Formats: sequence, C-alpha cells, structure tokens
Amino acid sequence: MKRRLLQPLWFILAVLFLVEAWLWEHLEPWVARLVAAIPLREVKAWTADRVAHLSPPMALIVFVVPLIPLYPFKLFALWLIATQHFVAGILAFALAQFVGLGLIAFIFDVTKPKLMQMAWFVSVYEFVLRVKAKAHEIVAPVMARIRAQMRAFDGDGEGPFKRLLRKAMQFRKRIRATR
Repeated sequence: MKRRLLQPLWFILAVLFLVEAWLWEHLEPWVARLVAAIPLREVKAWTADRVAHLSPPMALIVFVVPLIPLYPFKLFALWLIATQHFVAGILAFALAQFVGLGLIAFIFDVTKPKLMQMAWFVSVYEFVLRVKAKAHEIVAPVMARIRAQMRAFDGDGEGPFKRLLRKAMQFRKRIRATR
C-alpha cells in the first residue's frame, strides 16, 4: 500500500531529475557557442590553470561558491510567480536555470579532475549516475506508453505529430545551415 502511494512521487522526482539531466546535456552546445562568441576560452584556460594549483577541497569551494548567488534569484522568480507575475517569474526562473546549468557545466569541467581526487566526491558522483539510470528506468515505461499512444493517434499517415516533427526538423536544419 505504501509503495503504491509513493509511486507517483518517485515518478515525479524521476522526471524532474531527468529534466535537469537533459538540460545539463543539451545546454552544453549552447555554452560552447557562448564560449566561442566571447573570450570564455581564455577565462576557462586561466581558471583551469589556477585550479590546477589548488587542493581538492579548495577546488570544491571554486565549484560551489559561484552558484550561491543564483538561489536568491530563483527565490525572486518564485516570488514573482506567487504574486501572479507568471510570465516574468517563469522567464526569470528559466534564465536562472540556464545560467546555473551553464555555470555548473563550465566550472565542473574545469574542477572535475581535482574533485575526483576526493573519494567521497567520487561516491556522490557515482550515486548521481546511478540515480539518473534509475530515473530512466522509472520513466521509460510511461514514455513508451506515451509514444505508443502518439503513434496510435497519428496512425500510418501524415498525422499532426508527424507533421509537427517534420516541421521542427526542417526548422532545425535551416538554423544549422545559417551557422
């Protein structure tokens, strides 16, 4: 009985975790473009050089401290949503997520060699990877059912989902061609 009651909660947590993981994986190209557009390569090289001379605990501080200012911004975004400024709140929260994930990806890339020297950090890192795999395992059956229902709704012909997907792929190709 308890397991049945907690199952929706675990599913929601798994989806939230996978959304964060998906954002992490898919924001990397955007961060790379940003790095190419502004002199972040030099900043990254300079930061990597400085981190190389730090101890692993100091590298952890370098990893954590830049993220602290984002939390008041996220709280402000939630306050905006709570005071019925939905669009501004959602945009502010999305911006904080984008900046936060980009910053985490950037700093983690620089500090990872030092952080992986700490046994407890390696354990936490491996735990997060196991949680990600478990989240995929929890969400996979639901995603399979959703895909099956979309296929059933779309049928074999040119249904709305196939048209939308085809248009999205055409748009994506046009964007990539302009680069």
